[in-house]
This record gives sequence, structure tokens and C-alpha cells, in this order.
Amino acid sequence: MLGAVFGVVAVLGVLLVVGSALLMGGDSGPETSTPVAVPTYTPPARTQTREPIRPTRRPTPTATETEDTAPDDTETVNPPAQVKLDTSLRTNTMYRAGGLPRTNCRAGNASIFSHSQLKALILKTGRCMDQAWGPILERRGIDWSPPGYAIAAKRGRGACGDYPSPGSIVPYYCPRNNTIYASTSAMAKGNGRAVGYGQIVPWNGAIISMMAHEYGHHVQNITGLMNSWWSRTLDSTSRSGKLALSRRLELQATCFGGMFMKAVAPSYPISPANRAKLFWFYSRVGDWPGYPRDHGSPANNHRWFRQGWDRNQALQCNTWAASSSSTS
Repeated sequence: MLGAVFGVVAVLGVLLVVGSALLMGGDSGPETSTPVAVPTYTPPARTQTREPIRPTRRPTPTATETEDTAPDDTETVNPPAQVKLDTSLRTNTMYRAGGLPRTNCRAGNASIFSHSQLKALILKTGRCMDQAWGPILERRGIDWSPPGYAIAAKRGRGACGDYPSPGSIVPYYCPRNNTIYASTSAMAKGNGRAVGYGQIVPWNGAIISMMAHEYGHHVQNITGLMNSWWSRTLDSTSRSGKLALSRRLELQATCFGGMFMKAVAPSYPISPANRAKLFWFYSRVGDWPGYPRDHGSPANNHRWFRQGWDRNQALQCNTWAASSSSTS
């Protein structure tokens, strides 16, 4: 399993690996398919830059420039100095971005069991995530750009593999093309014997919080955190070391998701009752016995979602500086 997980890695959504008590069909037989999506993402070569991939922008000509201007008639202007970004795991520039501002993002009564309604809500709240994350990252000199989305009613194939994979419900973020992939039916109703998010909490906020986790992976990608994580993963020589790094990456994305849900709570709105449901939901997702320990225990998923919600500061989501017990 280790070769499958780390040989062809994509960054996955928060893993809903359920114990036998949560599997549909009870304990009528052994689990025949893993709920872990393993898309075919080829990581960057070790010789490539650790900087996040940024789009190349053509300079905008001034009003006085024409095609006939000769080179020796123009004044040489030195380009502005580039901001030196820290793309490391423990002291990344993005930790100085502060908190997410309160963001107006009404969910309405979108049903998670309607593909069209859930897809529309995912895309709408995705734009809200753009409005929340973009400005605070740009102020730190980070070249921000929004992710793309591919939302299928049942299943599809993306740049990093099938979504969902057999026996899985999880969405995933693909760094190859900066796109978030998800199946609305799998997330809401389950897939095979894997229970859907909507079967645990039948409320759209739970699924949107998972999409906020996927957006957190996009934040990790454009800030260099993901490249630094992959470099450390390649350097690690043990299975336990690679899994420990994966858990820190995933729990950080969960913390980022908690930050966003707090930012939209007043307008979404998230009532006290639904807030309690959301916290309970994060005590039920994560690594369960018998599956790879790559996303963190349910207790620590709950811990880091609450950290993002309660603290709402990028620095407070620095799982790379946290204890091993809090990222187990």
C-alpha cells in the first residue's frame, strides 16, 4: 500500500475511513475495496524548483509604447525587486497572512441530495473562498490564483485519476492542474460500502467544509508548502515517516477549512446547532483501524478543525511545528 500511496501521490480530501460500525452492510463480510482514492499524480522531479508554479504574465504596455519604438530609443527600467518568499514548512511566508476576513456567503437551503443544487453551492462557496483567501495571500507577496473545479454527479476521470476511486467517497485536489474533483452522489450518499458524508450529517455545511479542506490543499500548493512536503517525503526513508508527513499536510488543510467555515458562519448561516453538528462531524472523520494512518485520527481532525475555527490565524495552522501527538 505504501508504494501505491507515495509512488503516485495526489493530495486527497479528508479521508472518511469508517469502522465496521459505520460501514453499510454492517459486518457481513470483509471490506473488499479501499476507501482511499489514489489518483495517478506524478510528483515534480527533485531537480525542479521548490517555488510554487505561477502563471507567466505578459507585461501591460504603457500608453506611449508602440510597435515602432526602437530599442535604443527606450529607457531601460529595472523591474521591481521580487518578494523573497519562504516556502518552507515551518516558517512559510503564508503564516504571516493573518486571519480570514468575515465573508458574506449565503448557502440557502441547497440539498446535498440534488446534484444540481450541491454543485451550484460548491461553485458558489468556491468563489467565496477566493474572496477570503486571495487578498490575504496577495498582501504577503504570494501570487494567488483560484483553483478549478470538476464536479460530477456520479464519477469521472481527472488529471490525477478517477473520482471517486472504487469504494471511496473522497474528493481530491490535483496539483498537476490546480483542480478540485468531487462526486456529489458519493459525498452525499456513499459509494459501495463506504458511507457518505451526508449519511453522517445530512447538512450542506459538512460537505462544504470538506471542499474548504480541498481548497486548503490549493493554498498549500501555491505557497510552496506542498512542494516542501513532497521533498521531505522523498527524503524520508521509512513508512512511518512518510505517513507522519502526510498527516501533518492533511491536518493543516483541515485547519484551513476550519478558518473558512468560521469566516462565513454569520452569513452562511451556521447556527449554534449546526456548529455543534460540524464539530461532531470532525470527530467522526479521519484514520480508522485497518487503514493507512495518513490523514490523522478522528480526535486530531476534530482538534485541528476547531483550531482553525477558534483561532482563525494562518500561523495557528502550522502543523509542522506541532507535537507528534497532536498530529498522530
